[in-house]
Amino acid sequence: EPEIARLAGVYLKIAGWGIVPALGVNAIKGYLTGLERTQFILYTTIAAAILNGLINYVLIFGNFGAPELGIRGAAIASVSVNIFAFVAVCIYAARSIPEHDLFHRIWRPDWQAFSRVFQLGWPIGLTNLAEVSLFTGAAVLVGWIGTFELAAHGSPLQVASFPFLLHLGISNAATILAGKAYGRRDEVELRRAGIAASVISALVVLITVILLFVFNETVSGWFVNPSDPVRPQIVAIAAVLVLYAAAFQVADAGQVIAMGLLRGVQDTAVPMVIATISYWVIGLPISYGLAFTLGLGPAGLWLGLVVGLTVAAVLMMWRFWMRTVRITRPQSVPPTA
Repeated sequence: EPEIARLAGVYLKIAGWGIVPALGVNAIKGYLTGLERTQFILYTTIAAAILNGLINYVLIFGNFGAPELGIRGAAIASVSVNIFAFVAVCIYAARSIPEHDLFHRIWRPDWQAFSRVFQLGWPIGLTNLAEVSLFTGAAVLVGWIGTFELAAHGSPLQVASFPFLLHLGISNAATILAGKAYGRRDEVELRRAGIAASVISALVVLITVILLFVFNETVSGWFVNPSDPVRPQIVAIAAVLVLYAAAFQVADAGQVIAMGLLRGVQDTAVPMVIATISYWVIGLPISYGLAFTLGLGPAGLWLGLVVGLTVAAVLMMWRFWMRTVRITRPQSVPPTA
């Protein structure tokens, strides 16, 4: 609706400025994570979430004598919280690790460091873009099938996102541990990091799959208004899709753990190619073929996503385990005459 679009524009004109402190937060978070100082990141995130809710409550509805700003209040809250988080992590980084002198002469560019970060970072960015756009494309395809199917698609997507965040955290930890082992050329520790991350992630997958199979109808109803007259139709479709989301967990966990390990050994370009081909050349076309050509509907679409992510997981895991010995074992020196 035009009015909804207008309100979205009003929101973005203010909230868009929040990307500046948000990017700063991500940079400092990456720095602290690399130093294994993740507790403060957790505390800051929780505090920011609470502050976000409080500021929204005050500014959107005009509580405690504040002006009632509606959608503008929500935007101001978002920017304010990002600024708060940025200031908090900067103060912590400067005070807790003074020996790094992190902000000393920060205005002077270090072109060598910029180049190295960019070389490692741009493939990671495109990999993330390929994955996010895969799910966006899937949502478009589901919308072509029907209204109920599109509504039902949201339930498994939301359900799958919760355990994925656990796997993402494990993946980040794997990146750090693998990176340290890689820097020391310690093959044993590199393998231990890979095994530990894979086993922990597998346990999370096992628990998730069991819960989704047992409570698929229950979780499918979480995201539909109980008083909605078409709720039974939506939940019936979503309950089936949640089962596919359970299978999706196995592939998704494998690919994100493998990606984290490869990033730890500074291997980002080839995983980008693997991800792009797996998602867009294999996964999405199979989803389209199963959903529309074979008439399997949203179930076929989810099955195609599982296939694409499985291909990515297998190839990336193979690449990591095939490279661990070669990249860590020092080259033999020929004997002198």
